[in-house]
Amino acid sequence: MNRILTLAAAREQSLTRKSGRSRAGMTLIEILIVIAILGSLMALVAVNVAGSFEEANVGTTELQIKKIEEGLGMYAAKHKGKYPTTSEGLEAAAKYMGATGEVPVDSWGNAFQYFSPGTNGDHKYEIISLGGDGKEGGDDTDADIKSWDLN
Repeated sequence: MNRILTLAAAREQSLTRKSGRSRAGMTLIEILIVIAILGSLMALVAVNVAGSFEEANVGTTELQIKKIEEGLGMYAAKHKGKYPTTSEGLEAAAKYMGATGEVPVDSWGNAFQYFSPGTNGDHKYEIISLGGDGKEGGDDTDADIKSWDLN
């Protein structure tokens, strides 16, 4: 009978040690769950950050249009109130648009469209960025940015 008690005690001790050892680390399932949670959080952050970058591109493009307008104003002051024609383009006033003497491009690397006289209303000129998609129209950050909408 002692021998049976001794075997039972040894077995209990063995089970206690095994369960104690398995609790010391993480199982594969627990590690996979943690990785899945971290991946989900990173995806949420990436989506929100990407949206912020696109909104910043829109704001930067609006500022570039205003800088071009200032350059066109200086050009007109030197040329008796006349702005460059559509065929002359923004290049005619490039030296008034900043230290580089080059016409800036929008935040997506596309050239601005320039019309003088304006084709939409009584504007002396119009400057248009086609937005993030580089095509006419669009919504949100892909929408066209027009100089006459900024004033």
